[in-house]
Amino acid sequence: MKSKILTLFSICLLFFLLLHPDEGLLGARDGLTLWLNVMLPTLLPFLIFTGILLKSGNLTKLLNPFSLLWKKCFGLSPAGAYVLILGFLCGYPMGAKIAHDLYINDQISKKEGEYLLSFSCNASPAFVVSYLTGSILQNRIHPMQIVLILLTADLFCMLFFRFLIYHGNTLTPAKVKSIKKETYQQDSTGVILDVSIMNGFETITRLGGYILIFSLVFTCIRHYWPFSEQTSILFTSPIELTTGLQQIAHSRYSWRFRCISSITLTAFGGLCVMFQTKSVLENRLSLFPYVTSKCLNTSLVFLFLVLSDIV
Repeated sequence: MKSKILTLFSICLLFFLLLHPDEGLLGARDGLTLWLNVMLPTLLPFLIFTGILLKSGNLTKLLNPFSLLWKKCFGLSPAGAYVLILGFLCGYPMGAKIAHDLYINDQISKKEGEYLLSFSCNASPAFVVSYLTGSILQNRIHPMQIVLILLTADLFCMLFFRFLIYHGNTLTPAKVKSIKKETYQQDSTGVILDVSIMNGFETITRLGGYILIFSLVFTCIRHYWPFSEQTSILFTSPIELTTGLQQIAHSRYSWRFRCISSITLTAFGGLCVMFQTKSVLENRLSLFPYVTSKCLNTSLVFLFLVLSDIV
């Protein structure tokens, strides 16, 4: 069934590209521009250096001195704390990527990896401050107010999954396999660098492919949308985050509606980010905690915004 849907999806996009080459070119160019100017310079260095840390075997040593803090406050191992920190700083889908890598390297358990997916995959502070607050909302709201709302919703998600889904302190890394130190000793510095660089480029290329596909989907739906342009904005904005935010910013909706919609969409991340997350997980970790937490997170952010007086 899935293969049939994928085949039909591909045929529809091919016909769109053949029938409307100019619009298809524009959509593809927008997607590749986003990948080249935003994702490549911001995510690739982190992907490479994270790979070096993982393959050197020294990652846990850096965070071990604070192991009690990670365990008591977040229910995490030191390696899991690394996912939390990098996921917060780098944004989508870095948290999911590192959780996957740590799991397949036997540094965190599967349960801890899936628990991390519920609160370590969010828009980065740099994205919120520069793009969302600056470009989209034109600095009419202080960025720290938005960051605080997003972090508060994320904290609620963490508490919900920790105590109601994963039952508190069961996330300790006691059952995680020991790291195979002999493997790291055999790897030379050159091998570690080469593998980390190639893995980083492989991941960033895969993410670029998803951005390209969803940019074309976005363009195709906009072209054939049978109703008003305003309803088109509501339907297509969740497809791809940055393009959706641009649509909302240039719409004729009221300022309050545009503000609430933009921040809520940022909390959700969009369908493209969801598929990127599924891609980097490679079916090793379940996508369900991510999807569930995004729905909960988005609902909480929307509720906070409606009840607050910042917009």
